[in-house]
Amino acid sequence: MSSIEDLFDRYGPSYRWLATGTVMIATIAVVLSTTIVNVAIPDVMGAFGISQVQAQWLSTGFLAAMTATMLVTDWADRAFGQRATMVGALAIFMAGSVLGGVAPNETVLTIARVIQGAAAGVVQPLAMILLFQVFPPNQRGAAMGIFGIGVVLAPALGPWIGGLLIDAFSWRYVFYLGIPFAVVGILLANLFLPARKDTGARPGFDWGGMMLLCIFLGTLLNALTNAQRLGWSSDPILIQFAVAVAALAGFIWWEMTTGKPMLDLRLFANVPFSSASLVAFIMGAGLFGSTYLVPLFVQTIQGLTPTQAGLLLMPSGFVLVLIFPIAGRLSDKVPAGFLIGAGMLIFAWSSWLTVSVSVDTAFWTLAWWVVISRIGLGLLFPSLTAGSLKVLPRELVAQGSGAINFIRQLGGAFGVNLLAVFLERRTVYHSDALTATQTSHNPATMDLLQTVAGMAKAGGLPDHQQLPAAIQFLGQVISIQANTLAFHDGFLIVTLVFLVALIPTWMLHRAQRKPHGI
Repeated sequence: MSSIEDLFDRYGPSYRWLATGTVMIATIAVVLSTTIVNVAIPDVMGAFGISQVQAQWLSTGFLAAMTATMLVTDWADRAFGQRATMVGALAIFMAGSVLGGVAPNETVLTIARVIQGAAAGVVQPLAMILLFQVFPPNQRGAAMGIFGIGVVLAPALGPWIGGLLIDAFSWRYVFYLGIPFAVVGILLANLFLPARKDTGARPGFDWGGMMLLCIFLGTLLNALTNAQRLGWSSDPILIQFAVAVAALAGFIWWEMTTGKPMLDLRLFANVPFSSASLVAFIMGAGLFGSTYLVPLFVQTIQGLTPTQAGLLLMPSGFVLVLIFPIAGRLSDKVPAGFLIGAGMLIFAWSSWLTVSVSVDTAFWTLAWWVVISRIGLGLLFPSLTAGSLKVLPRELVAQGSGAINFIRQLGGAFGVNLLAVFLERRTVYHSDALTATQTSHNPATMDLLQTVAGMAKAGGLPDHQQLPAAIQFLGQVISIQANTLAFHDGFLIVTLVFLVALIPTWMLHRAQRKPHGI
């Protein structure tokens, strides 16, 4: 049995960085899968003949599963210890990765993503728990900054590497990318993570809470996904919304009354933590939503390949490598509210710039806008992560780590799902509006039809096919323009989300003026 004290005795002060490297590699394995599938969505849609909203479940299912299991981390730590929990989670993650790579249809592929997400949900809070245990309070922000380098570099490089794999081989290979990191993570976890401290009976698991939470997430996200197709006021959708509300109410009641809660609601009696949780939810919605929109836009509207879409995100990853250590050290010295507020404003500015994106927007212009957003992320992420846990008593840090990650991912699941639905609705709206203006009384329309028909005639197309060809071209133009306008609306929503987050950020700043912490 190896406790943290034993590992410090064995490896000395360097153990802190050995532990950091271990959880960083383990987190890279699972974080790679969070965003890498975004560049594969168009290929998956074509392979299985599914719509954008159906394909969206590859992201939403992963996020929903990861969200639910983040609350399991504290129990797993007490029941099995950090070493066994990390090894088990990475093994399950690898099984889900293999299943995704060989999936014969979209149903199996979605199940594979859920398995990956369930494992990822345990790994990320576990990493934060260990860092808080091995670093003193005045170094935790810096530790989060160093740890964050690997965590943010993975999703930056992942889409590019995934794009290369898709272009050279198949979309299936993106599921195998995290497996080598998971194998290394398992080996290092056996060396540098502490085993279970207690030798008594293992604590019971909150099965009732987990069941209610899964019902809430599953029914709500499924209703949001299918509401556009079935109708928002249709009976199946209304029933699912009602079940979701009832499950959420039941979950809150259960967690308040059970003797072994999965989510200790005493956390939210702490005003700074409650404020940080609200910031985390909004940040998750905006961050995951924008990460979903950008690769989808450049592939569906600008016609970029998956490799090019991945390259677009790469510069922002290298910028984060520079920003994270600096922001981490600043978070140990500067009030969290200042850094979080600055990060939110910078992210909002980036999203506002992206509202003007079009089919003609230059590659490096769009890459620069993404870089600006990641500068904002680099400022706010270490401050929010470290600041939210610093205000908790030591016995609630493990619960708080799972809770703050849970809330951020819950915001991400909602953000991605709602943006996908919003994008589809706004595309239909703009398409109808543009189509209504294409009449014989519109001189621009008639000029376009005549020009295209003339080009078709010059190309040798028979007379009776020239006008239909011109009309078909006009339909394609309308479709692209409607989709582009819908993306504009989506980026505008992300901008507003980050501006709204300034309100709870101000609340967090005021609350942290009072003495808190461990």
